[in-house]
Amino acid sequence: MNIIEKLASEFKVKTAQVENTVALIDEGNTIPFIARYRKEVTGGLTDVTLRDMEERLQYLRNLETRKEEVIRLIDEQGKLTEELKAEIEKAEVLQRVEDLYKPYKQKKATRASKAKERGLEPLAMIFFAQQKKDGTVEELAAPFVDPEKEVETVEAAIQGAMDIIAEMIADDADLIKAIREKTFSKGVIATEATDPEEKTVYDMYYGSAEAIAKMPNHRVLAVNRGEKEKKLKVKVNIDSEEIQKLIEKQVIRGKSIFTELLQDTIADAYKRLIAPSVEREMRNVLSERAETEAIKVFAKNTEKLLMVQPVKGKRIISIDPGYRTGCKVAVLNETGKLRAYTTIYPTQPKNDIIGTEKTLIKLIDKFGCDVIVIGNGTASRETEEVVSNFLKKNSYDIQYTIVNEAGASVYSASKLAAEEYPDLDVTTRGAMSLGRRLQDPLAELVKIDPKHIGVGQYQHDMNQKQLDNALTNVVEDCVNRVGVDLNTASPSLLSYIAGVNMGIAKNIVAYREENGNFTNRKQLMKVSKLGEKAFKQCAGFMRIADGTEPLDSTSVHPESYKAAEEMMAKIGIAKDEIASGGAKDIDSKIMAAYPGKKLSESVKKMAADLGIGEMTLNDIIAEMKKPARDPREDAPPVIFRNDVRSFEDLKIDMELTGTVRNVVDFGAFVDIGVKQDGLVHVSQLSHKFIKHPMDVVSVGDTVKVKIISIDHDKQKVGLTMKL
Repeated sequence: MNIIEKLASEFKVKTAQVENTVALIDEGNTIPFIARYRKEVTGGLTDVTLRDMEERLQYLRNLETRKEEVIRLIDEQGKLTEELKAEIEKAEVLQRVEDLYKPYKQKKATRASKAKERGLEPLAMIFFAQQKKDGTVEELAAPFVDPEKEVETVEAAIQGAMDIIAEMIADDADLIKAIREKTFSKGVIATEATDPEEKTVYDMYYGSAEAIAKMPNHRVLAVNRGEKEKKLKVKVNIDSEEIQKLIEKQVIRGKSIFTELLQDTIADAYKRLIAPSVEREMRNVLSERAETEAIKVFAKNTEKLLMVQPVKGKRIISIDPGYRTGCKVAVLNETGKLRAYTTIYPTQPKNDIIGTEKTLIKLIDKFGCDVIVIGNGTASRETEEVVSNFLKKNSYDIQYTIVNEAGASVYSASKLAAEEYPDLDVTTRGAMSLGRRLQDPLAELVKIDPKHIGVGQYQHDMNQKQLDNALTNVVEDCVNRVGVDLNTASPSLLSYIAGVNMGIAKNIVAYREENGNFTNRKQLMKVSKLGEKAFKQCAGFMRIADGTEPLDSTSVHPESYKAAEEMMAKIGIAKDEIASGGAKDIDSKIMAAYPGKKLSESVKKMAADLGIGEMTLNDIIAEMKKPARDPREDAPPVIFRNDVRSFEDLKIDMELTGTVRNVVDFGAFVDIGVKQDGLVHVSQLSHKFIKHPMDVVSVGDTVKVKIISIDHDKQKVGLTMKL
């Protein structure tokens, strides 16, 4: 298999793009670096495409390695034919390779292997060949009776031969492939309760059956969890007679004295050897597909959450709600530095509303706070009501917002939090984290294991290694897309920059603490264990504001500084313009220096003159216009509130504005200002048919919805976006 050509075909790109990309990956370049600074080489492939291509490349390489190994193992047995070798070499999936290898694989002792040891293989071949013979099956088997070989009777000889044939059928790669396809297209997943009298969240699956080919991913995961929790019994059902006829068509060659014997053998082979294996495979196929898609959804949700627009320049009162132990309060300045912390008791059992309001007045007056942040966990709505009423009674120009606190307790009790704030207790760290999630969601959420951010479904049931890899890739891509301030970034944030691990990240912070702020990117080379290779990968993603080199405040890579400086000289732009917020009229200056009918023509001429690629030059120009532009500026703004809404306030047909908190296979959960998020089922997301909710909404989106159902007992709200 030509891997390069196959990848080019699958990704619908040029062969040269794949060759160049594979070469860059093999050289040890990171995906963020390749995506941002090697666009000419890859033809502008995005980080998403590059990730997928890297994963596919690894699979195909593993496939080729396994093919070579299987061919070698069969050849060592002296059983490799040119036809078999060709079949293995043209296989495109690992499953096919393993199917072809199965007859030659060393097995534990089986009924067939024992029969072979007793000398019954020649008899099996007579039966399987179905050549016309005089006499009966029993008469053909009689010469193989041999008490010394533990073949005491004719019946034992026949049974041994049948066992050998049954294994031959079960090892037939083409036959198993056909049975697999038939089972997938015609089989059903049947579920029933382990205890029909018990009420569980799996009630809807009691006595249900669904076609394997049509079973949605979220139901596969739900059924798997129900089985794992021993609330459901799950099995694959299919018409076994139909499968046996399929096998008979391949094995039996017309009516003969062997027909009945072979029919019995086929029934045994299917029931004993094939069905259990194929059923396991069907469950595995469904589970792997569902997990893969769920991981993609989880990753996409995580990306959207990390790329939520930051609220900059605000002084914040951050409240982590609670009941008995009170609500922890942290006051943060515009940069997220802790200014004060305390505890208030607005909820049960103390209900100290007066004391709470006095504390809020004191903090607002002393620190000039602009925004109040409230976590969405336990006692959130009760705390929100107190805050809302407080703001109504006072003339402060302050708004409040609810922040998802998923994972905050995990971070606050972590070793990392203890290292960052050794003098603060766990609860104060948690309140600080909530406030900082508003100021800079990306910088704060990278401190938490992405699995705990709470924007997926069934994450604990998935392949944890695959989930960790996918989420780590997402965080890495987001951090590098935004870039970091080299003089303020935490080790957690720095560790996701291309070419930087946690050890180097800590060394960067240590160097900063010992020598003061970085004044230029070149100083990174003085950091312990950060060599030339790491510098090349990371430098463009590190920003230095007010440094000695204005280009260090942009995403222009140091390797392109010479070209950038030549460009500025040719069109009359001073570096001071970059430092003061961006070059003005750059497009007209380019067209004046390199005349053309369109800007793209002028840029093409300039790129040729400077000896750099057009894509790289366009990126440099974009940075000149708006240095270190934050891509999160395009995300929907945070919704601030002035009033609270209770569940009892909700009415059918009420129209509301909310924030999408989570997107799953069956719909989207929207925060509409009450304790429980409302669900917009996939069927209510659009007037048009959509394959997946993500085709319409993403985490963080601001959406308009209408209430279509209210369940007061279960505190559930059904919403529609079909307004």
